[in-house]
Amino acid sequence: MQYRTLGRTGVQVSSLALGAMNFGKIGRTTQDEATAIVDAALEGGVNLIDTADRYSDGESEEMVGKAIAGRRDDIVLATKVSMPMGDERNHQGSSRRWLVTELDNSLRRLGVDHVDLYQIHRWDANTSDEETLSALTDLQRAGKIRYFGSSTFPAYRIVQAQWAAREHHLSRYVTEQPSYSILQRGIESHVLPVTEEYGLGVLVWSPLASGWLSGAVREGRDITTNRSTFMPQRFDTTVPFNRARLDAVEQLAKVADEAGLTMIQLALGFVTAHPGVTSALIGPRTPAHLHAQLAAADTVLSADVLDAIDTIVAPGTDLAAHEKSDTPPALLDASLRRR
Repeated sequence: MQYRTLGRTGVQVSSLALGAMNFGKIGRTTQDEATAIVDAALEGGVNLIDTADRYSDGESEEMVGKAIAGRRDDIVLATKVSMPMGDERNHQGSSRRWLVTELDNSLRRLGVDHVDLYQIHRWDANTSDEETLSALTDLQRAGKIRYFGSSTFPAYRIVQAQWAAREHHLSRYVTEQPSYSILQRGIESHVLPVTEEYGLGVLVWSPLASGWLSGAVREGRDITTNRSTFMPQRFDTTVPFNRARLDAVEQLAKVADEAGLTMIQLALGFVTAHPGVTSALIGPRTPAHLHAQLAAADTVLSADVLDAIDTIVAPGTDLAAHEKSDTPPALLDASLRRR
């Protein structure tokens, strides 16, 4: 396992981090399986675990809390907030009211008195940066969080938040958590240059592109991944952008074979090769998935392999741009483009 400094915090984190989204009903992972995954991840050198209140409506945090009991101080523990938690309209977003309340809920579910990294899961257009940063700064001073970060923010919002922190003399986001994979490289053109400029740590999610790069999705095979069962539209190969992904996967499989690598090693080695990336979040659903992913912990891709990947999916290119979660609202809602 490789270790890198998380932005400018001085905290050392593993280049592969354990994402716990599949713990609970989302991935149908039981507590025993979750504990076994955490045990194996820690034994394999992983020291950062990332979850969120939203994952299985808090069940993931509860399962992580039980799995890490008795060894909290050995783990860099991260969770996220802002996605809806139930139907109550104020049980979401990044207002001071909700952040103060929901952090206490997360701490209770996790069974800890603080988290190392508290992240705003998605940018909240209804709340000012000053409101959010002020609340996070106070929670940090109270000792309930050590650092805070953003997740899936557009580049311009990352810049705006950095400016607001300086303008109002508040603590700043020290990390960003964007989606990044060989098939979704858009952040190379806008987000990563900004995070590098401001010295943010970057924890990338979906490095296996929702299973497209796991080796399980190939031409002529039925797609039976867990993700495809509840997001079938993302795997319908009669749709042009999915066809483009499958074509790319077939070419990438040849590159991996020639390099003596699995598709997982190719995919994880690619994202961790970028100098702006700190860690890749792996989200195993079973212990077997974890072991296949940990096998990429020391993978270093040669320049020839990286060049070959660039010829298949050009730098800065998203093969499924509509699936991005950082699209400016005006591009999605026509009413925001009209006077």
